[in-house]
Amino acid sequence: MLVSLLPCLALSLAAAQTAVFMDSPADSAAACPAHFTQWTSEPHAPYSPGPLRLPTMRPPAHCRTFASPLIDQLIADVSGQITDPDIRQLFSNTMPSTLDTAVAWHTANSSAGDAPYPYTFVITGDINAQWTRDSTNQLLPLLPYVAAEHGLQALVAGLVNMQAEQMSAYPFANAYKPPRRSRLTPGENSWAKSDRVVPAFDAAKVYEAKFEIDSIAAFFKLSAAYWRQTGSAEMLDLSVWRAAVGSCLKLLARLQMPTYGAEGRLGDPVVRFARTAASATETSFGNGRGNPVRYTGMVRSLFRPSDDAVILPFLVPANAMLSVELVHLADMLDALNITDAAHTDSLVARRLAAEIRQGILDHAVYSHPTYGSVYVYETDGYGSQLVMDDANVPSLLSLPYLGFVPKDDPIYRNTRRLVLSTDNPWFFNGSDISGIGSPHTGFHRVWPMSIAVAALTSDNKQEIVEAVGMLARTTAGLGLMHESVDMDDPTNFSRPWFAWCNGVVSELIIETVRRFPGAL
Repeated sequence: MLVSLLPCLALSLAAAQTAVFMDSPADSAAACPAHFTQWTSEPHAPYSPGPLRLPTMRPPAHCRTFASPLIDQLIADVSGQITDPDIRQLFSNTMPSTLDTAVAWHTANSSAGDAPYPYTFVITGDINAQWTRDSTNQLLPLLPYVAAEHGLQALVAGLVNMQAEQMSAYPFANAYKPPRRSRLTPGENSWAKSDRVVPAFDAAKVYEAKFEIDSIAAFFKLSAAYWRQTGSAEMLDLSVWRAAVGSCLKLLARLQMPTYGAEGRLGDPVVRFARTAASATETSFGNGRGNPVRYTGMVRSLFRPSDDAVILPFLVPANAMLSVELVHLADMLDALNITDAAHTDSLVARRLAAEIRQGILDHAVYSHPTYGSVYVYETDGYGSQLVMDDANVPSLLSLPYLGFVPKDDPIYRNTRRLVLSTDNPWFFNGSDISGIGSPHTGFHRVWPMSIAVAALTSDNKQEIVEAVGMLARTTAGLGLMHESVDMDDPTNFSRPWFAWCNGVVSELIIETVRRFPGAL
């Protein structure tokens, strides 16, 4: 779809069949930043000729962590269709952010079993660990192009293999340390020393074990998206991948069960997470169990995509994402036709998807006095419902982006009006930036990600173009996206090196160029 948008790109495919993992030459290593947090915190020349004078934030070519000639050509071709010099510079900075700075380890020939398979470890940016959710979203903007470049395909396949290795052992974790064979120095999570977690895990492999169902959905999503784009599983270690899928499906089915079983007795918690913390968002109620739930068909979670604790354990947008990706997973399993066990897993995935979707419709729709029927953010099966939205994806705002409903779904339209207003307690309307924030970063802080998602789920040309302009104006003059921005002071932001949001914004710009030629 996107390749057809770019006439020059098709001509360049033959010359761009390999991507190269970059090792800095010894004589130029001194010129490379010691840490990309330093690099992304300072502007670098040359600057765009527009009024914002946005800097060039790609590191020198020999310092980049992965090189793809195809993506470089894509950047050039899309940039050629953008007349605003500041937005053109923003796109050139954000599109390759993960490739340039966050591919911490990639090998195309690591042995797994009897055959060589690629492996890739992708860090979030300034945190030296791999989140399943973040790493999936960081590479998703590259998926439309993987079939056209072997090296890019190996990079994404390597992340699928890495996630499968991690999830097969610890499907309840949300972030992982690099494997020993990578010889990377693992990041250390000082909080984790006080964690009380069930099941137990190897601290040399798991960075954090906050159970978040969107992490499992993200693993399914990357796997199925890779398979759909390439039509091949040749680079995937299917034995490990199948083990991971089986572990995840069993865990999800167990987490559909209510808190109280026969005669009102506490059932198996399945997963627990508690820690000594100053913030309630960092631990779970009930000694790590979470608040009680009744059976609805949905799957309970302990934490949100923000890594903040849920209040009511049926996290609706995460369940919505899960219901979509379980169907995609089942399609992949059926097409691969590996074993009878895989067919059984396909049936389980489809059953779970249907039960989750029905559970959302039965228990997560609220009749709001102002907006009518809306989706709630969290619920518990007892009738309690939390009306809000959080900037992190999956979110209620992102439901069409996730594929759960079309943009014109009437309940979604009502929900959208609510969450993009001050009737959402985490929507902030500032003098410089307006959008949804998160308890994770506190009051009056807007996440640029929410602005990008609002535009990606809109059909209004003016709204989309204004959103891109707002994103360009609120980078604190650094030309990259940040986690959160003070609504009245864009120079007050969190996380200068946050690769996921850069990818979402680049996806928005490509989609805007495709849908509205000349608008940017």
